[in-house]
Amino acid sequence: MAWILNILIGVILAVILFLINFYRDPKRIIPEGNSIVSPADGKIINIINTSESSIKISKGLFGKIKTLTGDISANCYVISIFMSPLDVHINRSPIEGTVKSIKHTKGKFFEAYNLEKSLQNEKNEIIIENRKLKVKVIQIAGFLARRIRCYVNKNQKVNKGAKIGMICLGSQATLVLPSGVDLTVSLNEKVKAGSSIIAVLKDSK
Repeated sequence: MAWILNILIGVILAVILFLINFYRDPKRIIPEGNSIVSPADGKIINIINTSESSIKISKGLFGKIKTLTGDISANCYVISIFMSPLDVHINRSPIEGTVKSIKHTKGKFFEAYNLEKSLQNEKNEIIIENRKLKVKVIQIAGFLARRIRCYVNKNQKVNKGAKIGMICLGSQATLVLPSGVDLTVSLNEKVKAGSSIIAVLKDSK
């Protein structure tokens, strides 16, 4: 029976260490200037340049969400960041500004009679605006996690790099930017929330 107890203790310790690692909140050095920083830790898995007013964004092999882009600009960059369970899961504001809107949409589990509805992940969309530009951060939860935390309220002022939320377990954050910026990242690049520069305003490098 001693070996069973040792296995149980090992499993409990592994879970504790995982949770400590998952909920860690390291300090970040926030770059100054007209830069737009990453809203999440993880790897950039998709960069889309679109003039569509709304698009579908993939989440993993089966999941997806729908989002407006026309509420940000007529032409947009849509940048998706995959957050593994080992990444820091605190989300941060890409810019200094005011929270103009927050929209939470519940996810939908599999419905055999409606494949389209079966592929909707839970999401939370936060639009932040200042005098120079407007951006959208989309927090996207997985089917298993389905836990999105939002730390800000409508009309709240936030600093660049300020903590705006968290997504539990493996998840994805997507950033929607007006195309009138210069991107500084590429596919498969690793980024850190609040400190990695995603883009800069043109003529402001």
